[in-house]
Parts: sequence; structure tokens; C-alpha cells
Amino acid sequence: MALETGEYFLSSELRGHEDDVRGICICGDAGIATSSRDRTVKFWTPDPERKHRFVLSKTLVGHSSFVGPLAWIPPGDRFPEGGIVSGGMDTLVLLWDLSKGEITETMKGHQYQVTGLALDDNGDIISSSMDCTIRRWRKGQAIELWEAHKVAVQAVLKLPSGEIVTGSSDSTLKLWRGRTCLHTFVGHTDTVRGIATMPGIGVLSASHDCSIKLWTLTGQVMMEMVGHTSLVYSVAAYPSGLVASGSEDCFLKIWRDGICIQSIEHPGCVWDVKFLENGDIVTACSDGAVRIWTSHKDHISDPHEIESYTIELSQYKTNRKKVGGLKLMDLPGLEALQVPGTTNGQTIVVREGDNGVAYSWNSKELKWDKIGEVVDGPGDSMNRQVIDGTHYDYVFDVDIGDGEPIRKLPYNRTDNPYEVADKWLLKENLPLSYRQQVVEFILQNSGQRNFSLDTSFRDPYTGSSAYVPGEPSFSSGTTPKPIFKHIPKKGMLLFDTAQFDGILKKLSEFNTVLFSDPEKTSLSLSEQELSRLAAIVKVLKDTSYYHSSTFADVDIVLLLKLLKSWPPSMMFPVIDILRMTVLHPDGANLLSKHIESGKDILKETFQKAVTAPTLSANLLTIIKAVTNLFRHSCFFPWLQSHCSEILDALSSCRPSFNKNTNLSFATLLLNYAVLLIELKDKDCQAHVLSAALEIAEDGNQDVDSRFRALVTIGSLMLDGLIKSIAIDFDVQSIAQDAKSSKDLKIAEVGADIELIIKAT
Repeated sequence: MALETGEYFLSSELRGHEDDVRGICICGDAGIATSSRDRTVKFWTPDPERKHRFVLSKTLVGHSSFVGPLAWIPPGDRFPEGGIVSGGMDTLVLLWDLSKGEITETMKGHQYQVTGLALDDNGDIISSSMDCTIRRWRKGQAIELWEAHKVAVQAVLKLPSGEIVTGSSDSTLKLWRGRTCLHTFVGHTDTVRGIATMPGIGVLSASHDCSIKLWTLTGQVMMEMVGHTSLVYSVAAYPSGLVASGSEDCFLKIWRDGICIQSIEHPGCVWDVKFLENGDIVTACSDGAVRIWTSHKDHISDPHEIESYTIELSQYKTNRKKVGGLKLMDLPGLEALQVPGTTNGQTIVVREGDNGVAYSWNSKELKWDKIGEVVDGPGDSMNRQVIDGTHYDYVFDVDIGDGEPIRKLPYNRTDNPYEVADKWLLKENLPLSYRQQVVEFILQNSGQRNFSLDTSFRDPYTGSSAYVPGEPSFSSGTTPKPIFKHIPKKGMLLFDTAQFDGILKKLSEFNTVLFSDPEKTSLSLSEQELSRLAAIVKVLKDTSYYHSSTFADVDIVLLLKLLKSWPPSMMFPVIDILRMTVLHPDGANLLSKHIESGKDILKETFQKAVTAPTLSANLLTIIKAVTNLFRHSCFFPWLQSHCSEILDALSSCRPSFNKNTNLSFATLLLNYAVLLIELKDKDCQAHVLSAALEIAEDGNQDVDSRFRALVTIGSLMLDGLIKSIAIDFDVQSIAQDAKSSKDLKIAEVGADIELIIKAT
């Protein structure tokens, strides 16, 4: 029985995910599938004991990074209990047999994150990706692909009529029949993040411009729904005409005829929304919970559960709320007013309910006088800096060029930026011709780009107007710019130390094993060859003579022979010698010549080391060896041409990495970022970004690996060509998580990345 008001209330919560729930798929009468940043897909089935409730049935583990879009395959001969298709940030599309909980097909081909999935009537799987393509899969193989947009494709939808609709970061939607674009829908001003069918009418789109639009299939906007205060991630429709949307603003909004009829706040970002067949709404939240909301009286949760949710929501809002730059929960309670002040005018802020209230000590009457409620400043006010005894929302480092020292520019968001600029220029004895540049710098870096004000100058000390002789052009190259603490990274990092005695000892042990095995005796080294290895090591040890020492060509031939012939279980000490040899100028030159002659032993060795079953020692040494190739420019073409192959292979091995291997991989990514920025290779930059984001968002990652991954991301965003791609990859939340880290350098590089985003 539906409520007369049609108002929605909490029906139930599904808990089991350990991180953000990113996607929802309604699987007919069978249940609900959900995906998460915790790298899993969970399948929930109707609770046989409690009507209108769901219980966890299966957890599907197979992705190596967060999982996003899902699609449902109804039960049939192949999948008696149905199948699920999932797409992840790991670039994979996986097909699951729900009855067994196993992967039956792994679809590889996308270069970056899979963003959308759809199922065609003939059983083909259709996927969209950040790599700008749509791919059609049949029996695990890509049978068709095309570039649907020039920038990232964020969503794909199959219409009942058979056409496909895509949404993109270029702010448009496109209607496709096969690979032919029938219409381009233009109207949004930012990324189109989610699309859904509006039964009998057309298509709905959710956008980062905070709006939802209803389109006809010929591209006309029939209706616009405006009410969210931040990015809108998802939208869904019900045959009755109801529309639901989820947003970064933490609200589920329910719309009828373009008007928001209800807003339901969540304790976190609402990533996805879907309607059940009975009209209930399912939401996916960043707090790790799936919630079902109902307008049916007999589906409403019991009062105790509703009260628990109300408390949870209140705690979430309280924990987020700041007053005077302090978290509300950190403020003392009213009991603090029982302690007398120490000096007249002393001020304290105490917590009263959900507010912070300021009191001043009245020493004459020996009591605390209430001043009033404290309102919060900008989100980072708890980190406000002090200059000359005054607190500021921002203290910018300004580099005016020409060898001048870095200047400190303090600013509060409530200030007039023109007055601040005028006063600062006079104080620093700088030309007033810099005025507009300073103002633009302030507005850009404080996120106030739409600020407008009377710009006429009056001296803040004398009230006089300014005389600026021969006002120069602003293109003089002295534009103030922010100073970053850790980005961009310049130069390469290398693994240039080795335990040579241990390496030779291990090689000797393995050689003895080979010699004693009748089937492998031919692979063992002679005494003369062992002596040559010792000679190679001697050259590598004497680093002070690298400028003049050389190798015999037979030395390189011997090394290549071992890499090619020795079994994988014994190759890691040989790779370790290779790692050090590529640092030596003559060793690098000889090896490079072998590669140029068509004997690509580097590629063969890499493939051998990463082929399953892998050994941790092989993975560690091969990553370090590839990282050391960045020492000499003769390897740059090889590194660039094999970038995708190397990163794909290592990313697939990453679940088996230990701490040292993770750090080595993060170092490799950082070197790749430096090189690819120099080469202006956008495609490879995006590939490196994707791999670095996986490390940066991994909460279990060690500090050093995470730091290098974040520096990689920041460097690519600042000096590379993929800033917009990074923003579409939700780098904002990764930067925010980093800023809240207890480790100082992680927090600092998180702030660096956030500053780049604000400058967008």
C-alpha cells in the first residue's frame, strides 16, 4: 500500500562492502548486484524470512581495482541462475556465472577505466571507457570498436529500439545506430556522467554541471531539473514518471514533472540510484552502504532502524561541520563555561547542539558573555596560517620571476581581492602594473573565478588614485604562480645499489643445480663462463671508472644467453646483473645495439618474468631493471613503444606485489611520467595516470609507494596533457583523502594536486 503523500522513507540497509559503493544493477526478481571501490561485486537476494528485505548471497572477487558499471544477464541455458557483467578501473570487463561465483570470460582491450556497460538483444556486451571508445564483445572477444567521442566516454545506454546512447566528458550525448552517429545532443556545460531511459519519451542525462536534462531522441531538451548543489553522478526513471538522481552533494533527489518533490540526505556522496520494479529506490553511498527507500507503508523500516539512521546522519554532518576552523566535535561543551577566564576579553568557542557559540570573559562581572554563533570559513580553515599575528584562509607563495625571492601573499575569502593586491604591492614595493595579474592569481587559487568588483584603484594608505606610467602588457612573463612542494618531478629515480657478492653466490648455486640435473646440464655454465660473470661484476662494482671502463661483446652475449635459456625460477640474479649493466654507459650502448639488430632480449626477459605463475623475486628485479633503463636516452624509444604492454602486464600482477615491489612499480611510473611529459605522449601519459591512481587510492598501500604515485599524478596534471582525464577519474577525492593523511608528505602532495584542480 503506497502512502498518500508519495513520500519516501528508509526501508532497509544492505551492509557488506568495505568502501564506497559505486554501482547498482537490478537483476529482475533474482536480486540486486552492487559494485564497490573495495574491488568486489556483491549479489543480494530477497530475504525469505523478511519480506521486502535482501540478504548477501555472493561476493565476487576478481578485479584488481575499484568496480563501477554492472549489467545483468537473465537466467538461461548458459547461466541457470543468471550472469553478471562488471567493469573496473583495471580496464577489464568480466563476465560472471552467478551459480558458481566464477569468472567465465575476461575481456581485455580497453586502455583505461571501463565506465559503462550494456547488453544487446543478441547477447553481445557493449562497454564504454575513458579511452574514448565503445567496444562490442562476443564470446570474450572484441568484435567491434570505435571512437565515440574525442574525450572520455562516461556512460553507455542501449535503448529498447536498439540504438545506443553515449555520454561524455565533452558535455554531449550521442545517439548511435551501429557505428553511425545519428544525433549529437548539446546542452550541458560539463561532463555527462549518467544516462537513463525515460519510458515513452526519450533519454535522461545527469551532469557535472549539477543539472539533469530530459531529451527527445532527436536531441531537443524537453525539461531541465536543477536543484543539486554539486556534481550529479546518476539518474533513473520509473514508468510512473518519477525521476531519481544521486549527487556529490550527498542527496538523493526525487523529481516529478521537473520539480524536486523530495530530497533525502545521505551520510556521504550518492554514486548511483536505481528503481526497483515496485517503485522503491536503491541508492549506493560512499559510506559503503546500499539503502532502499520506499513509499509503501508496509515496506518502511521499523522506528528503531530509522532512529539509528537519523543518528548516523547527524554524526556524519557533525563530523564534517567546522566552526571557526575547528571540527565541531573537537569543541568543548557548555561545561567549559564553568571555568573562569584568565584575562578580560578572553574568547572561547563551545559546542551548543549542532553549533559553535563564542563567549567572551567579563572580568568585571566574573562571567562569560555570549558573543554569538560562529560561522565557518572555507573548508580548510582548520589549517589557517598566521602572518604577523593574523589568521588567514590562504597564504600563497608568489614567484614574480626575474630572480626575485618568493613572497608571501595572505588572503581571506571575505577580502576585496583588489584591495588586497593594492596593499600587498605597496608593502612589497612592487610595480602597480602587476595589479591585475595578482588579482587573477588570487581569484584562481582561492576558487573565486566568478568574482566581480569595481577595480578602480585607491591607495589603501593615502586614499589617492594610482599613477601607473607606461602600463606594460601582462604577457611580460612575470605572472605570479603558485609554488608546489613536491611537483612536478624532475629527473629520474634509479636502483643503483646491488649486493654483488650475493648475486654471484646465488648464480653459482643455481649453476650447480643445473649441472647436477641430467636434463638441464646443457644449461649450466662452464668455469670460463663463470669467470666472465665475475669479470662483468668487477666492472660494475668500479663505478668511479664508468666513464672509461668497457665490456667485451662476449660479456653481453653471455648475459643474454642466461636470460634466454635459464628457467624462470633461476633467472632473478641474472636480471639483477642486467639491472646494473644498463646503468653502465658501455653496457647500455652494447645492449641497445643488440635490440636495434632485432634481438629484443629486454622484451623477451620481461615477458618471461611476468608470465604466470610469477615469482616475487622475478617481478621485483624486472621492474627495477626497466626502471634503470631511464638512465640512458638510447632506451627512451623502447620504453615509449612498450609502455602500454609493460604497464598492462605489471598492473595485472599487482595483487601479488609485496611492499618492495609496490615501491619499485611506483618508481617506474614516476620515471615514465617524467619521460612522457617531455615526449608529449598523451596516450601513454593517460596509461601511467590510470596505473598511478590505482596505487594512490589503495588504502593498504605503504606511504612511500603512495607518495610516489601521487607525485606521478600531480606531475602529469601540471605539466602533462591529461589534467581533464585525471579530473574525470575522480582525482578530487583521492587528493582529499591524501590531504587528510597523518603523513606530512602525503598531505602536502595531496594539497598540491588540489591546488591544480582549483586552477581548472
